[in-house]
Order: sequence, then C-alpha cells, then structure tokens
Amino acid sequence: MAGRGTDIILGGNADYMARLKVREYFMPRLAIPEDDQLMVNPPRLNGRDRPQGFGDGSLAGGKVKTWRASPQIFPCELSPATEQMLKDAVQFAAQQYGEQSLPELEAEDRIAIASENAPTNDPVIQRLREVYKIMRKEYESYTSSEHNEVVQLGGLHVIGTERHESRRIDNQLRGRAGRQGDPGSTRFFLSLQDNLLRIFGGDRVAGLMNAFRVEEDMPIESGMLTRSLEGAQKKVETFYYDTRKQVFEYDEVMNNQRRAIYSERRRVLEGLDLKEQVIKYAEQTMDEIVDAYVNPELPPEEWDMESLVGKVKEFIYLLQDVEPSHLEDMSSSEMKVFLHEEVRKAYDIKEAQIEQVQAGLMRQAERFFILNQIDTLWREHLQAMDALRESVGLRGYGQKDPLIEYKQEGYEMFLEMMVDIRRNVVFNLFKFQPQGQPQAV
Repeated sequence: MAGRGTDIILGGNADYMARLKVREYFMPRLAIPEDDQLMVNPPRLNGRDRPQGFGDGSLAGGKVKTWRASPQIFPCELSPATEQMLKDAVQFAAQQYGEQSLPELEAEDRIAIASENAPTNDPVIQRLREVYKIMRKEYESYTSSEHNEVVQLGGLHVIGTERHESRRIDNQLRGRAGRQGDPGSTRFFLSLQDNLLRIFGGDRVAGLMNAFRVEEDMPIESGMLTRSLEGAQKKVETFYYDTRKQVFEYDEVMNNQRRAIYSERRRVLEGLDLKEQVIKYAEQTMDEIVDAYVNPELPPEEWDMESLVGKVKEFIYLLQDVEPSHLEDMSSSEMKVFLHEEVRKAYDIKEAQIEQVQAGLMRQAERFFILNQIDTLWREHLQAMDALRESVGLRGYGQKDPLIEYKQEGYEMFLEMMVDIRRNVVFNLFKFQPQGQPQAV
C-alpha cells in the first residue's frame, strides 16, 4: 500500500470495472486456450495416492483458468440492453478474428486499445469502444454517488500499525489518503513493543506508565514521543545512508579500474596499431629492467650489468648479441635509448620470421596474446580485490580508515597487474614459434 502506483479512487473505479467486464466476455471467445495439463489420468503408484503436491490424479480435478472477475467488484448489474450489446460486439469480434484465434497477450492488448481514446481503423475495436463507454457511464452513475458519500464522511482514512525505519515510507503510506483533491486522514497506532520504540526509549515510556499507574490498554498521545520517534527514524536513515555511501565508494574504486582496463581491451579489439602498442610494452619493460639494476646514486663500477643484460635476454632472446661491454660508459637514460633501438630491430626480425609462415599472422598473434593476458590477469585481479575488501575491514582496529587502505592497496595491485600484462605479452610474443601446416602431396 505504501508503494507508488494507482491512486485509491473514492467510490470505485468505473473505468477499471468496465474494462474487466469487457475482458470477462472477450477473452474466453477470442484468446487461444493454454494447455496446462501435464498428464492425463496418471496411474496410481502401487495402489497408493500420488505424491504430495501432485493433485488427485484426475483431469477434472485441475483448476480451469477463467477470466471472470469477482462480483463484489461491480456495484451493480449491467442493464439487459447493454449486456446484449456487449455480447453482440464480442460475437462480431469472433467473426472477424476467428474463434480463439488470438494469443492471450495480443487479446489483452486489443482490450486495452478499446478502453482508450487512441485513433483506430479496426471495426472490432471501434465497436468494443462504443460498448465500453456505455458500460462506464452505467457504473459511474453508482460510483459518483458513492464518491460523494465517502467525501461527506471524511474520505479515506489510513491506519498505520507500526512505524517504518524510514520516514519516507511512512509518508508514502500517509500519501495514499487525500489524493486528487479528495479529503483524507491518517493515524498511526504503536505498541510499546514496536521495534523503534523498544530500541529508542520504549523502556523509559513503560517506566513512566508504571510510575503513574496507567492502565495497560490506555492510549497515550505525546508530541515528545512523536518527536522521539522521528529522531530515531532519522538516526536509522543516517546509518543506512552512510552504509550505502561507503558501498558506493568501494564500488567506485572498481569502476575506475574497470573503465581503464576496458578501454585498453577495446583498443586491442579495434586493432588500432597493435604493433606500436607491443613495441611500447617492450620499451617500458626495458626501462623497468634498467631502473631495477642501475642505481644512479651509486658509481657505475657497482652497477650489476651482468644481471641487467641477462634479464633483457630473458625477455627478448633475439638480443643474444648484446653484451655488458656495450652498455659501459653509458648513463641510465642512454641505456634505455640503446635498448629501445635494439628492441625495435629484434621485433622486426621476429615479425619477418612469423610472416614467412603465414601472411598477417603477426597481427593475429599480437591481438591474441594481449587479449589473453588482459582477460586472465583481470579475472585474477577481481578475485584479489574481493579478498582485499573482506580483509581490509580489520584494519579499523589499528586506527586506519579501511576505505583509504582499500584505495591505496587496490591502486598498487592494479599497477602491478598492468605491468604483468605488458611483461607477459612481450615474453610470450617473442617466444612464439608458429609451425607451418604440412602441405598435402
């Protein structure tokens, strides 16, 4: 009742009544019947009854679908002339469309169109609309008088038996009365055992009742009590708002990462310059290797050039000719420029080797390896982020904000994932050794 929807019309809804009556006559003649029977005369199980929940085993025992509305909905019976007009209109529809020829949804749609004022060239809908308007007038003659009677009595009175945690829901319930200019009123009756009263001050009120020897069934009205309830509702709403806000902030972290990874994936799917993208991955990998083994604060004699060159060859085996002596007397930036040039040469050699097997195979390999690494590592990253979200809450005991910790560690994990994607693509692509198909003789 508290939800949004159709207004409660005082005296009754003549439009709804007329539509139900048209449906009651129209659907059995025009709608295709549904076959709801699953079994016909199923046998008894070893002389015992069928299992519980499967009926009595007879076809006649099944519930037959009907479109007849409850007689209590209608304030009066239709006049014989109007009822005959309705039967003639339905008979005309059966002649035009055919007996039981319309799917149920389509038949319902025809009734809805006939109950409205939209222009139509269908003679069946036009005839049904004429009958519908006459029926609605007959029902309105009763509903209008009942409407006036209800208005004189004060309109709709809504009674609430408890207060919701949210004031918005209570206001929606109150808003069912006094619609469309009609009068109305609302009133709430609460018990001291109501959840809000019990949690927020119900014991104090019960103590006051005992102190003043108030009888158990005596009603109490107090503005202070009403304000106390509204304050309790406000506290609960604030708590839920903070909870939703925190959930949104956690989700926003993943949304930012998702947008970044999806944009990278879309760039690959659209195939925009994949060669340059892979070369860029390789150059970034070379920069990371140089930064890992070269410390500018130390003298060049202490740089581990052997490990640096070994790591470069581990990723790109085509750089076997590169020796530590080639990098001597170079600064870190000069090493990066030198390795960038060597990477481009090695990539051209690798592309020539693969293209000899099949033309265009290098572009396919680039797309495959990038998409494969993005999909695999992104799935693993999602699982790691879920685990982080579950564990980061415990850091609140260490006077740390779990959300800030989640953002910082999540960002670091995302950067590590992007680095792993680049490195794996470079490693796998240079290790890729396609085999040509044997030619049939």
